Amino acid sequence: QVQLVESGGGLVLPGGSLRLTCAAPGATLNYYSIAWFRQAPGKEREEISCVSTFGDSPNYPDSMKGRFIIARDNAKGTVYLQMNNLQPEDTGVYYCARKPGTTCSRPVHSWGQGTQVAVSS
Repeated sequence: QVQLVESGGGLVLPGGSLRLTCAAPGATLNYYSIAWFRQAPGKEREEISCVSTFGDSPNYPDSMKGRFIIARDNAKGTVYLQMNNLQPEDTGVYYCARKPGTTCSRPVHSWGQGTQVAVSS
C-alpha cells in the first residue's frame, strides 16, 4: 500500500503563491495517476485536477484555470500542485489522492492526510 503525504501548505497573502507536494515515502508516484482535491470550510471536497502516468492532466475548474497547475517531478517521484494568485476563497484543506490505472479515469483508491492552506490578509 502506497502512503501519500502532502506538504507545502500554510498561510499566504492574497495574490501569493504556494506549491504543494504529494509524495510517497520510500516509494515513487511515477506509476500512479495522482489527483489533487480541495475541501473548503463548509463545502464538499472537489477535484482540482489529476495527472496521468503520461503527464496529461484534464481540465481544471473554471475558478482555477490559469492559476493552478498539476505536474509530475519524475526525478523525485512526486506530484506537485503549483497555485498562483491565491485568493481567500482558495482557503481549505488540500488532499492528494491515488487513482488506479494510468489515465485518471477511475475513482480514488487512497487519500493523503491533507495539508491546510489559508489565504488571508
